[in-house]
Amino acid sequence: MIDTAIAELTGGGLDTTAACAALGRARATHYRRHPVAPPKPRRAPVPHRERHQPAALSESERERVLGVLHGDRFADASPAQVWATLLDEGTYLCSQRTMYRLLEREHGHVTDRRNQATHPPRVRPELSATRPNEVWSWDITKLKGPTKWTYYYLYVVIDIYSRYVVGWMLADRESSELAKTLFTQTVKKEGVKRDQLTIHADRGSSMASKPVAFLLADLGITKSHSRPRVSNDNPYSESNFKTLKYCPTFPGAFSSLADARMFCADFFTTYNEHHRHSGIGLMTPAMVHTGQAEEIHAQRADVLRAAQSAHPERFLRGTPKPPSLPEPSWINKPAEQTDETETAAS
Repeated sequence: MIDTAIAELTGGGLDTTAACAALGRARATHYRRHPVAPPKPRRAPVPHRERHQPAALSESERERVLGVLHGDRFADASPAQVWATLLDEGTYLCSQRTMYRLLEREHGHVTDRRNQATHPPRVRPELSATRPNEVWSWDITKLKGPTKWTYYYLYVVIDIYSRYVVGWMLADRESSELAKTLFTQTVKKEGVKRDQLTIHADRGSSMASKPVAFLLADLGITKSHSRPRVSNDNPYSESNFKTLKYCPTFPGAFSSLADARMFCADFFTTYNEHHRHSGIGLMTPAMVHTGQAEEIHAQRADVLRAAQSAHPERFLRGTPKPPSLPEPSWINKPAEQTDETETAAS
């Protein structure tokens, strides 16, 4: 009805704006419902590469710019140098960006003249230990002190075959000289001979320092390092630190350096002498490190056979077997080694 009323008012000589105002309708609504003329057809879109920029250089101007850039005078000069030289001579061909665009996008003549440094991928460390004191792993972790931003630095050296912590040190700083002292004492205590041992670590400042490297070379010890930003290359030290910090009695923060040393002494004694490690047949690291593994394995087998003889009805699947003896320990076991092991096992 409003549309009819507006049509009557406009037919009587009243303009559309006044008619809409009189009847309370927005003028935009009226024009949307009653367009005066059909919309103009839109032009077909032009692809970007086919569009013409009015300010673009003509073909002859482009050839002139490229001729100057490729000429003997400016063959070894950058577009910025060419632009500045010509400008000083009172000549302006185009902007620097246009010169770069002509050379790079259309002709591919802009390249870096330096030989870019390429870093080959780091070698993946692959270490195997079949007996104690063949491969050690070491690292440094922080223990919180009594106040904020106060830390104590725990150095730990672990044998990857027996999981035995052969040496540790707690200090108020991280230092390559302290690491040298720790290695000197530990190697002497364990009676390590030349060309017997490989020590693996990450690439921390102390681990990769020259004093430590020179000491290991003097002792006849081979050093190995993890790849940058690959924590899996040092799993034994990382696992040991997790066992330490997830210990039920771990306080989280220590009141003093002496307090931290007392805790670490108790922890590593318990870890070496009493902790039954699943990775070495549920034996303690001390048992494996001191060469008692085979004897203890045989004793366990005797106990299980005696238990079966006493109560055969409780062992319906035959004679139980103790956990297997420790197997060779690897840092990054090769894929072909894994395939050979699986084939032999099957």
